Amino acid sequence: MEILDANTTAERLPYPELADSIREVALATNSGDVQAPPRFALPLQEGGVLLVMPATDRDISITKLVTVHPENPDRDLPTIQGEVVVMDASTGERLGLLEGGVVTARRTAALSMLAARELAPQPGGPLLIVGAGTQGRAHLEAFHAGPGVSRAFISSRSTNSAVSLAGHARSLGMEAEEVEGPEEVLDEVSLVVTATTSQKPVLPEEIPAGVFVAAVGSFEPEAAELPPALVSASRVFVDTVEGARDEAGDLIQAEQAGVFGWEEATSLEEALRLSEPPDDTVVFESVGHALWDLAAARTAFADRAESESQ
Repeated sequence: MEILDANTTAERLPYPELADSIREVALATNSGDVQAPPRFALPLQEGGVLLVMPATDRDISITKLVTVHPENPDRDLPTIQGEVVVMDASTGERLGLLEGGVVTARRTAALSMLAARELAPQPGGPLLIVGAGTQGRAHLEAFHAGPGVSRAFISSRSTNSAVSLAGHARSLGMEAEEVEGPEEVLDEVSLVVTATTSQKPVLPEEIPAGVFVAAVGSFEPEAAELPPALVSASRVFVDTVEGARDEAGDLIQAEQAGVFGWEEATSLEEALRLSEPPDDTVVFESVGHALWDLAAARTAFADRAESESQ
């Protein structure tokens, strides 16, 4: 069994290939070729939770194990820790262990990039990233590697984090600058990523028409990065409807405000079958799913699958 550390896991998950793998899995969702039950959550001590997320196709099976301990930063430990166990679906043989944090960051960013590639009126940017943490960095890299975004603006409540991420963008050959707030540059961008832990909206109620917004930070009903009015004025797409109903605070709060209904949400699978992209403002909401971790495992162990088919 291969045990892949963070660096090796990242090397096995290049963003364009990972986005293509997610696309294949999404399109197979209702075919019976891929399966993933709802994730299981087990409460732990001191407010922690253990998440168990299995999925399978005809070749490999995976189980993602994630622990979330909100008090860990005070102990100088990561809040989120995890791994993805990859198995042969026919024999149960353990094939490998992927670093869970890297899998989560890269498959989430690749998913947003895939959605932008398929749905954004102008997928080449410029790009605004709100939130300069792990997901902000992964999305910057993914949008540069995929659609070839070459110009980025970074907004963060931490000035140091914004400066650091803008510096990373420049190291990739991009033009980048820090801004105090999204309002400064919304008229200049075609892509927006919100990747914060904010409980309150980080974007205004009105943004220019035709902007694509990937909202990835809100994963609990009480938190919302987008105001209800913005949701109401946009075409709404989600990675999975069932996951969004349970966790997408942006959409849950818009529904509670009476300006959004779940019949207005289009799943990623349906979005990939559209004959042409929408020409209005798009909101893509993702809360994560074991199927995207399965897609990551397929990407990481693609060489094995190819060798067995020869």
